[in-house]
Amino acid sequence: MLSAEPVATRSDFDISAVACRSDHTRWSAPEVCRAYRVVLVRRGRFRRRAAGSPVDLDTSLAYLGTPGEEESFAHPSGGDHCTSISVTPTLWRSLAGDGPRVATETIYVDPALDLAHRRLLAAARSGDIDYATTEELLTLLATAVTRAVPGPTPSEGGGPSAHDRALVAAAREAITDEHPASTTLFSLAELLGTSPYRLSRAFPRELGVSATHYRHRVRIGRALDRLEAGETSLSTLAADLGYADQAHLTRTFRRHLGHTPTALRRLLAPANARRIR
Repeated sequence: MLSAEPVATRSDFDISAVACRSDHTRWSAPEVCRAYRVVLVRRGRFRRRAAGSPVDLDTSLAYLGTPGEEESFAHPSGGDHCTSISVTPTLWRSLAGDGPRVATETIYVDPALDLAHRRLLAAARSGDIDYATTEELLTLLATAVTRAVPGPTPSEGGGPSAHDRALVAAAREAITDEHPASTTLFSLAELLGTSPYRLSRAFPRELGVSATHYRHRVRIGRALDRLEAGETSLSTLAADLGYADQAHLTRTFRRHLGHTPTALRRLLAPANARRIR
């Protein structure tokens, strides 16, 4: 029995939690992979066969599926739980380039890639799909690409450059001005004529913080302005600033400032108002 639950879905990618409760040694009927897909095992183990070559997969070994490829599966050791990441050809090419097909379809999951997997799932749980989850996804995919695709790839990139400085300056302006395209990292990258991964990498090179962190800094500054001015509705504040809900706003404030919005509202109140309370 196979089940899949969405973790985070956008037009460029789909992340699902897949659980298989089968227990059989025989191979399943061949099925055709319809997208570029990276599958990482969270618990358990299973077997995959593609191009006639079987491989045993567990938490230390992920696999990469490519469009049009036939694959079969066997579960001789019981059930398993995986994270399945499907991406569009455009996103894949922005990381892997237009060169030859992958050199290997199995990817060793070292501690760094294991951590990237866990950070991706944690970011998805935070509710910030369009920035935090997207940036963690791009980091994970870039790591997988460098291990599966031969030769230099766009995801490897280089050091800081004048282009990065101009790119970050334009991105900051769009975020600060609340340009409609700044609501997601993908749409912001499209606006600026670059890849999401290049934009994501440019921020820490130039500012020492991620694009997600910078966007939070701008939104938190606006929230503090509103609280200082006497904003009373935290749900309205969260909605106006683009947070998923009031709880998301509160979690963000705790993480970045160590206080809840309610506590900050008291701290920012005029001194005489604090004494009256």
